[in-house]
Amino acid sequence: MDRDRCDECGFVYVPEESDGAGPAIVESSLRMAAVLRDPAADVARRRATGTWSPLEYGCHLRDVILVQRERVLLARQVERPSLTPMGRDDRVEHDGYSEQLPADVARQLEDAARLFANVLSRLGPADWERTLMYNFPTTSERSLRWVAVHTLHEARHHLADIERQVDSS
Repeated sequence: MDRDRCDECGFVYVPEESDGAGPAIVESSLRMAAVLRDPAADVARRRATGTWSPLEYGCHLRDVILVQRERVLLARQVERPSLTPMGRDDRVEHDGYSEQLPADVARQLEDAARLFANVLSRLGPADWERTLMYNFPTTSERSLRWVAVHTLHEARHHLADIERQVDSS
């Protein structure tokens, strides 16, 4: 696996971290859920034009984790499946992210993280090397190790996004 790096947050994709990705995703999701439950955080408010609110980031992370879980399960059943992009920007409006109840999103996020961590914990050595065709932002063949680490990146990146917003309010 290539050592991908997020230019925005500095996260480096380390394949050896895939085994611990599940618990780390749960931990980040629990922290985000705590922010969503904080009545003083005003989580439905967008702090800047072109930036999602903490609530919208929570909905996004919940959906990313659920989609990634299904992708891992698919890759165990189908040899090298080609994935459909999740339509992340369309979901904000189509699923009404800004209108969802923060307490519901917090609970769903926690549940999604635990479901995903369970699936990762059940992968055997050969499963981790299974591949799929990931079609965002460019088409690349990726292992399930990469999917786990990428999902960890999403959790940490978006947790930092909302913590920055809430801290600066």
